[in-house]
Amino acid sequence: MAKKTGISRRTFVAGTGAAAGSGLIPIPAAWAAVDYKKFAGTKLEANLIKGPRGDLLQKYEKEFTALTGIEVSSEVIPEQQQRQKIVIELTSGKPSFDVMHLSYHVQKRLFERGKWLASVTPFMGNAALAEDDHKESDYSSAGLTYAKSGPELMSLPWSVDYFMLYWNKELFAKKNIAYPTNFDELIKAADALTDPASGTFGFVGRGLRNANLPLYMSFLLGFGKDALDDKGNLAIETPEAIEAAKIYKHLLTKCAPPGVAGYNWMESQASFLQGKSAMWLDGVGWAPAGEDPTRSRVVGKIGYGVLPKGPAAHASPTFGDGIGIPPGSTKKEAAFLYCQWAVSRTMGGRLLQTGGGVPFRNSVIGNAQVQAGVTMPKEWLTCVIESAKISKLGLPVVVPVTEFRDIIGTALTATLSGGDPATELKKASEQYKPILEKSEKG
Repeated sequence: MAKKTGISRRTFVAGTGAAAGSGLIPIPAAWAAVDYKKFAGTKLEANLIKGPRGDLLQKYEKEFTALTGIEVSSEVIPEQQQRQKIVIELTSGKPSFDVMHLSYHVQKRLFERGKWLASVTPFMGNAALAEDDHKESDYSSAGLTYAKSGPELMSLPWSVDYFMLYWNKELFAKKNIAYPTNFDELIKAADALTDPASGTFGFVGRGLRNANLPLYMSFLLGFGKDALDDKGNLAIETPEAIEAAKIYKHLLTKCAPPGVAGYNWMESQASFLQGKSAMWLDGVGWAPAGEDPTRSRVVGKIGYGVLPKGPAAHASPTFGDGIGIPPGSTKKEAAFLYCQWAVSRTMGGRLLQTGGGVPFRNSVIGNAQVQAGVTMPKEWLTCVIESAKISKLGLPVVVPVTEFRDIIGTALTATLSGGDPATELKKASEQYKPILEKSEKG
């Protein structure tokens, strides 16, 4: 027999509504006649990625249990290890989890080919499971592009991450430098703000192999190009791709801290929050730490800017997370309720308001009350909204995307130790092309 929680569904809804009135989380819209207690006593295993999104679900999972009587045991794992773990378990055919956190920009095609996701379309059409306000039409087109395979919705779009430019207003003011509006101004500002003698650098970003592709793509998209051409062929030997690599090399060798070739987002963030780097280009979801005085020395000094324009385009590389159910789970209905809760207006509002991510649901991002409760500076929210208008997929949607990141990322990192961008990209292209061609034929 399921243990009584002492909190009814009505009490839960009323409580979240009261909190919303204080500007912390949104008031839920009309709830359907979903029997949330139908699966009380069920135990779910959730496999999540360590970060603002996974941490948020784990923090509030007791509320889900109070609402449904479903117990959740969640494992929160660093990103790279989590991706490897779930692929190994899904390949075995006997995953230990009922719910999994997905990185669409890395795993979409891989999961489609492996048939590792159970369709949630039947659940979305079931009034006994889906809330009244939970419709496909409430998701952005980018979210649906990521989550759908043909007509089927294979997971629930959860959070979108746009790349933006964090900048130290105090350091800019000292040099009387304005926020850069294009790539040329970005480079000039980074040069001017670099002063190794004082331990201050103009720019910091990902130099680490594999992790560095999103930073490089930020520049390539600004040249109006992608890593693949319109026919799906690799296109990283073009003049634009080489120029983008030259910008990457210049910023990380002339304007960044020593050792940047080993930096992922964590090390880059640390440099910026310590006030050692004037600019940091990365995802909007890493912003909360900058306003936390226990973690940041630049609280109140951070600017949140839309990525400057490139020579041919204005683009913000976009990445996305989702949440789904493996086909082998024997608790799919209960798992769907958890996934639905994870992307609900309440949880989506919390995600946006804490600065941990941007929900794919239009009813959340466009809700005035949700926006009013955002705890991040208004400039951050404005940056999110404006970045959405120029969003472009930040990585090619191919099965061997990990190999893409490894091989091209190795070439980019090689430029930081003196490699010529054109030469390194040519070698990477020759290495990756047969992998891509074999994958597409498979």
